[in-house]
Parts: sequence; structure tokens; C-alpha cells
Amino acid sequence: MTRLPPIVLLDLDDTILHFSAEQPDFWAMALREVLAQAGGSDDARAEQWRQAIEVHSDEFWSEPGRAAWGRQHMYEARRRIARSALTPLGVGECQADAVGVFMTDCKERHVRPFDGAVDKLERLRQAGHRLALLTNGSSRFQRRKLERFGLSDFFEVVLVEGELGFGKPDERVFRLALQHLGARPEDCCMVGDNLRADVGGAQGVGIAGIWNDVYARGLPADSGVVPKRIIRRVTEL
Repeated sequence: MTRLPPIVLLDLDDTILHFSAEQPDFWAMALREVLAQAGGSDDARAEQWRQAIEVHSDEFWSEPGRAAWGRQHMYEARRRIARSALTPLGVGECQADAVGVFMTDCKERHVRPFDGAVDKLERLRQAGHRLALLTNGSSRFQRRKLERFGLSDFFEVVLVEGELGFGKPDERVFRLALQHLGARPEDCCMVGDNLRADVGGAQGVGIAGIWNDVYARGLPADSGVVPKRIIRRVTEL
């Protein structure tokens, strides 16, 4: 792809905003905070807890149906992860819940736009491109981010999983965007960091997918998805 089509559909987290990419380990921060509140810090114990949480978190988010539920109930999802990881290690449920809540609040506080991302949205619009936002997650969290960083006005349409009842890679999201925009698939591209949800979902309806390889990991050999283009930041568009 040497030239962007007239309409650019964009993902939000880890595409426009730092969400996980280039962020601290929020579980580790939460564990240190809760241990400190309990009267002392223990680096060895905190690391043991962190490793347990990492295993249980990967397991929780690996199942698509459970992940979809978790995106709509983020506090409860993180509490469940913390409980399942920590209670077998002798941590009480209240303390485990506190870890999940602190992690969620801390992560939301640290969300911020990638350098140059907001300017790039403005430049794309000035160049005549029409923009739309397609984001998974709850309305509560996603709308708050849009308001916090003044992003809503950049987009002709904003589609949020929590408001639709379905999310990417469901083809209905992309078809709904086309309907709102009165556009054909060949007039659009979709930019996002999730190969399956953003790129694969878009290409399933004929929209070119641009993968934002935010972690610079390169295209997995077994991905089953071949993007039209690979970038590292939206500023490269």
C-alpha cells in the first residue's frame, strides 16, 4: 500500500493511546502497593505473586468469550485474576481484590496518546481523509478516554463494543462502519495493533488492514493474517 484510501478506520488502545505498550508493569506496581499497605514490602514474595498473576492473566484473556466479558467488566475481571492467582498462595480475598482494583485504576491513570498521534489525526483530516474509530471495551472506559484527550471530534463515527453488544473481529462492526460512512470496503483501511481483531476482521469484509506492530515483534509465521502494510506507529501513516 503506497497511498492511504480516503477513509481510515482506527483502533484506540495501543494504536492511538498507550495502553499496554511502553507502560510499566501495573500488576507489579499494585502488588508492591498492597504489600506496603499491609505493613511491609517483600520483593521475593511480590515477584512470586507477580509470576502467578501473569500465568492466570494469560489464561483468562486467552479465551475469546471470557475476554469479551472481561472487557466489559474490567474491575471484576482483574479481581478474578488476582484471586485465582493469589488465594492458593495464602492471600486473602480482600487483599487479592485490592490488587485487582489498584492495578485497574493505575493502568487507566497512565493511559496517554503516543507522541505525535493526535497531531497525525489532525493532519489526516486536513489532507481530506475521513476518520472513524472502532474500539473494543466498555463504554465507561473508552468514552472516558475519548473525552479526556479530546479525541471524539476527529471521528465521523465512533463504534464501541460495549455499546454495540459485539466487537472486533465480528464482521458486523466493520459493516456498520461502512453503513454509517456510506462507503465501500475498497475506500477504507483499518489500522490497529491486534492482528486478528483489527486486521483479520477488516480484511474479512474486504477492507485493507494495516497492522500497527507496536511491540516490534514482526509478523508471526503462524498468524494466518497478512496485513496490507505494517507500521510501528500511526505517525507513519
